[in-house]
Amino acid sequence: MTQEYKNIFGKAFLNVTVDRVNRWVHTDWFGYLTEDNVRTGALAYTEAVRNSGFTCVLNDTSRVVGGWDHSLSWVVNEWSPQAAVAGVEHFALITTPESFAEVTANNFYSSITAFEVQIFDSLGKAQQWLQQYSLRKRILNR
Repeated sequence: MTQEYKNIFGKAFLNVTVDRVNRWVHTDWFGYLTEDNVRTGALAYTEAVRNSGFTCVLNDTSRVVGGWDHSLSWVVNEWSPQAAVAGVEHFALITTPESFAEVTANNFYSSITAFEVQIFDSLGKAQQWLQQYSLRKRILNR
């Protein structure tokens, strides 16, 4: 099931999908992100993690335009501890190389301590890394 989030102009900025096959929450961000968009989206997918019982997030920011430095302090200091309490253990972050979003992603990566983060430049590599954690949990829970 996918939930779409729109900005004040009615334009989508995020899709959140609970992927029951792979046992993760997949986020797909678009366009320019405001502070409000980042907060709304991050809290939405954190709730999806909590409700699903999954511990992995596949966070695709490859279609984000510009950086999101305006929200980095909130993400690191307030959101990440909440996300860890909700169940996030492994976080695959996909970004576009040599973009402003990649610069923010690298700052995020170096600042997060509440759970494991890895940065990728392709969906396939991110999925492969995340599956070692998400699918292992499924096997152990049988």
